[in-house]
Amino acid sequence: MAPKEQKKGGGPKPTKQAGKQATQAARAALKGVNSHKTKKIRLSTTFHRPKTLKFARNPKYPRKSVPHEPRLDEHKVILHPLNTESAMKKIEENNTLVFIVDVRSNKYQIKAALKKLYDVDCSRVNTLIRPDGSKKAFARLTPDADALDVAATKLSIV
Repeated sequence: MAPKEQKKGGGPKPTKQAGKQATQAARAALKGVNSHKTKKIRLSTTFHRPKTLKFARNPKYPRKSVPHEPRLDEHKVILHPLNTESAMKKIEENNTLVFIVDVRSNKYQIKAALKKLYDVDCSRVNTLIRPDGSKKAFARLTPDADALDVAATKLSIV
């Protein structure tokens, strides 16, 4: 069976009333906020994505089950005191204690470790890396603390 032919018009022809309705709808659309629509002037050739709301991370579970213990606590920072002749001379003349410390430790960690372990305040800490790869720290004590006394009582090296 052959398909039926369709009319080319498509549907009923618009009446005058329908045209009037369309113009009224167009006018109504221009009232209010839509009446002043203008095209946005773009001043740059590149498009910058607008900044949107970004929430802070809110994880459902911790990524690490247990936080690991500190890699360098005060016992790992200071390995041992040094009691060579030059170290003894520094203790007696410069009020300075000499230690072998962990290579990864910094001056602030050395100072804090000395305060915690031996209860002495350092005015400054100088460090150097020895040719054998270990780190040597020179801890200059404050004037109220005596390095010779600390070396004798707490370090027992004199």
